[in-house]
Amino acid sequence: MATISLRLNQQEEEFFRGYAGLTGKTLSELFKTALAEQIENELDLKLYHEALAEHEADPQTVSFDDFKKELGL
Repeated sequence: MATISLRLNQQEEEFFRGYAGLTGKTLSELFKTALAEQIENELDLKLYHEALAEHEADPQTVSFDDFKKELGL
């Protein structure tokens, strides 16, 4: 398991430790969760932009009812 150092000023440390105390989680858990969520959000935004560009290039749409029929629902 790797160890990564993070430099915080006193105000940041107090803020983060205070929040950790409120949640009952460790700083390590909070930092890992926050970083994973940030990565997921950026990937979601990238996929959104790709889907939007694809739609703008070919703006064909299908109604919900027609889509259900295509799926045999």
